[in-house]
Amino acid sequence: MDVIRKDAKKKKIIRVSVTVTVLILLVAGIAYAVGRLKPAAPPVDFSALWPDTVKRGDMVREVRGIGTLVPEDTLLITAFTDARVERILIKPGTPVRADSIVMTLTSPELENALLTAQYAVKTAQAEYDQKVVTLKAGLVDMKSKVVQAQADYDNAEAQAERDAKLMKDGLVSTIDAKISSTKAESLKKVLAAEQEKVDMEANKDDADLTAAKVKIEQLQADYNLKKSQVDRLTVRAGFDGMLESLPAPLTPVEEGQRVAAGTPLGKVAQQSKLKAELKIPETQVRDIASLMPAVIDTRLSGGGSNGLINGFVSRIEQSIVNGTVTVDVSLKGALPQGARPDLSVDGTIQLEQLKDVLYVGCPVYGQENATVQLFKVDPDGKFAHKVKVTFGKRSVSYIEVKSGLNVGDRVILSDMSAYDAYDRIKLN
Repeated sequence: MDVIRKDAKKKKIIRVSVTVTVLILLVAGIAYAVGRLKPAAPPVDFSALWPDTVKRGDMVREVRGIGTLVPEDTLLITAFTDARVERILIKPGTPVRADSIVMTLTSPELENALLTAQYAVKTAQAEYDQKVVTLKAGLVDMKSKVVQAQADYDNAEAQAERDAKLMKDGLVSTIDAKISSTKAESLKKVLAAEQEKVDMEANKDDADLTAAKVKIEQLQADYNLKKSQVDRLTVRAGFDGMLESLPAPLTPVEEGQRVAAGTPLGKVAQQSKLKAELKIPETQVRDIASLMPAVIDTRLSGGGSNGLINGFVSRIEQSIVNGTVTVDVSLKGALPQGARPDLSVDGTIQLEQLKDVLYVGCPVYGQENATVQLFKVDPDGKFAHKVKVTFGKRSVSYIEVKSGLNVGDRVILSDMSAYDAYDRIKLN
């Protein structure tokens, strides 16, 4: 006969509950442990990476920019007056001398004005010559009166002296002697008046002639100006060089075209003396100063080492265009064969030399005075792990290391953004 077991159902429920609870805790613990595990290090082909070794020593700080060669001396040829292009004799791309005739212009109005100015000068000169003759004739008449007055005075004075002596001898009355003396004094005053008239007339004549001469000079200046304008209808290069096309947005002129004064007609550049115009990012231009040394790479051969030309900073543009600043570099030494205006070049400007610093190659995202994370290769070369690195000053190819790395450490400079989720990678 079966014995009824007391609380069997209750014990079964408790046993099942404990088992379920243990299983739940076990699963949660496993999930927590798995969640705390770091992701496995992904494999990376080391040959596809860009590693570099941290070094200590002197680091040359540089900035780099691209640009073009441009002439240092250029001359923009412009129309001196309103005219019409009659004939174009030299096309762009042709070497020219200073007196080479580039084109000829015509202006009937200007040529007529020149002829009018020429006649005006001749008329004024003729009037001046006539005035000189007239004034001289008048002055001669007045001087003849002075001569007559002088003669009258001399005679009267001689008579007065004679009568004075005769009066002492009692041969002439006192009254007659006084009359002779008074007459001499009167004629002396007449002579002085006539001489004063001559002096005043001479001064007046000089003033009249000066005014007439100034008028001639004014008319001559107007004639010279118009003569210069007519001469400049024959357009010359201005100095030795190469005739170039007008820079955009200017357009070349054509035969038969009417041009206003100041219209650009051509451009002459001295190709023997070139400079480099570099476009430097505005974030890097703040440390550039005049006379800093620079090296321009023309990618040509025949001048310097593989087309490299030394130079120095000669000008820094103040304005910013499209995020860059124009920096002019004057060149020293012979230019490579084939160097010409508008040739594309690379330029490196030396800012300073940092003494005894820790430095490494510039990583893809390494900015000056920034803290970044880089993968440092383990000593065995099998793995690389992330380290925090603080940078200092940056150059074109190298950047100063302030903290986080030591001499001899190998770091990966490539773009490793695809492995941001990993602290370690496996190098294959």
